[in-house]
Amino acid sequence: MINVVLYEPEIPQNTGNIMRTCMAMNCKLHLIEPMGFKITDKSLKRAGMDYVKELDYRIYPDWKTFFSSHQGSYYYITRYGEKNPSQFDYTKDDGQDIYLVFGKESTGIDKHILKDNYDRCARIPMVKDARSLNLSNCVAICVYEVLSQLRFPDLSATEVIKGQDFLKNYE
Repeated sequence: MINVVLYEPEIPQNTGNIMRTCMAMNCKLHLIEPMGFKITDKSLKRAGMDYVKELDYRIYPDWKTFFSSHQGSYYYITRYGEKNPSQFDYTKDDGQDIYLVFGKESTGIDKHILKDNYDRCARIPMVKDARSLNLSNCVAICVYEVLSQLRFPDLSATEVIKGQDFLKNYE
C-alpha cells in the first residue's frame, strides 16, 4: 500500500487536489494536524470533487501519534534531500507499506524529523533558483514514480468508463 502523508498542510486547494490524486492512484492519505483549514472547507471539497467520498484517509493530532501507529518504509520529500525520488528502489521494501511524507507549504517537514531520517530524504530535481514546486504536483510526481517501479498494481491501464475502444470508434 502506498500512503501519502501530509505533515501539517496549510492550503485546502492543495489538499483537495492531493485527495483526488490519492483516490485515483489507490493511495491512502494521512493528514497530520495542525492544518491550516478544516476538513469541511469548501475549497478543499471543490478541488477534491466527488472523489473524496471514495478516498481512504485519516487525520492525526500530531506526528508522534501518527508515526507510532504506522510501520513501513518512510521517504521524506524535501528540498534538503540529496537523492531524487527515482534513485530509491521501492520494489525492495518487501511488501511493507510505503509512506511518502510531504511537509507544509510554508516550511516543509520538521527539520528534526528530516535530520533523523536523512538517508530517506528525497529532493525533486528543479532549476537551482526554484525553492519548491506546488505541493499537489510533488505528490503526483512521487506517487507516480513509486507506482511505475511497482508496475501500477491494481490500476487500470485502459479506459474503463467509456470503453477501451472509445477513441478507435469515435466519429
